[in-house]
Amino acid sequence: MSYTFLQQYWWFIVSLLGALLVFLLFVQGANSLVYSLGSTEDGQRKVLESTGRKWEITFTTLVTFGGAFFASFPLFYSTSFGGAYWLWMIILFSFVLQAVSYEFQLKRGNLLGTRTYRYFLILNGIFGPLLLGGAVATFFNGSNFIVDKASLTSVGSPVISRWANASAGLDALLDPWNLMLGLAVMFLARILGTLYIINNVEDEAIRTRGRRQLLVNTVPFLAFFLAFFIRTLLKDGYAVNAENGMIFMEPMKYLHNYLALWPTAVLTLVGVLLLLYGIVRSLLHSAYTKGIWPAGIGVVLVVLCLPLCGTQRHGLLPLQRRPAELAHHSEQLQQRVYPADHGYRFRPCAIRLWLHRLRLARHGPQEIACQAKLTCLVRNYL
Repeated sequence: MSYTFLQQYWWFIVSLLGALLVFLLFVQGANSLVYSLGSTEDGQRKVLESTGRKWEITFTTLVTFGGAFFASFPLFYSTSFGGAYWLWMIILFSFVLQAVSYEFQLKRGNLLGTRTYRYFLILNGIFGPLLLGGAVATFFNGSNFIVDKASLTSVGSPVISRWANASAGLDALLDPWNLMLGLAVMFLARILGTLYIINNVEDEAIRTRGRRQLLVNTVPFLAFFLAFFIRTLLKDGYAVNAENGMIFMEPMKYLHNYLALWPTAVLTLVGVLLLLYGIVRSLLHSAYTKGIWPAGIGVVLVVLCLPLCGTQRHGLLPLQRRPAELAHHSEQLQQRVYPADHGYRFRPCAIRLWLHRLRLARHGPQEIACQAKLTCLVRNYL
């Protein structure tokens, strides 16, 4: 198996986990509508008991999604999950808040009371999908981080990638296009949550309120998602010139990706039609309660295809036999990309050994000598 195949394989795995995660956000969507779907205490308990049997799957998928990034693209993982610290910590905190709320909301003698924990579930239902969508949108719109491989030899901070400012990822939410995808994911979660409750809870009053919520949430979802999707198709993206290995900005790159990878375009269209079918039939036929299945399958197909065609990652650019250079912004660091059969060899064990010795270095000439040895070693093997 080639290095390029492994990159594409792992990116498919990450995309699939992301698609399943978005579908499983129906738990958050239903929780955010607990007071809208259940007008009585009994109705609210039915909604929460239904989602309470599924919330662990969503949380596990979220953790596995991050673990897949760690296993496949560790540099991106360390930069995004470590650099955008506060953004991901707020997301994780909201999911931890969900777990605590399910555990303590109905226990006797809890200090905060049942209603407070239900508000916590609503907060997780709103901000969890919103922030997740905003974080994932950076895959399309870019993240504000810097990669400097020369800092590997720095004694004080041998970190080659870092977030460019002290906001630790919160500045990503200032991009309106990131927020647009976040809002689309939030409304989509509410649509899926409503369809799930209609299918899972046998209460006609709850199902009637659920169909009202379908229409209320479908309209803003379509507006936000279509705006983000159309803008993504028409925006410029990074491409590689196959003849000379130059990286340049190609107009409507993502649209060209869909046209070149036409099966993903077909799957995206099928997914959209399945989602709309599940919504429309649930609205028009009161006896139909299985809308979560076509809608869920459609969501998985669409979200699976979006990263495959719409995300430009440096690690997924095809390896060339000539140095990859930027066609503009010449002040940026240029990086040589080698094919799998090049004559250079990388010995990670030796590098790790010298890094370990570097960490043990004390102040004085010994530290300087150790740093010089490491610098020479990196140059020899890279």
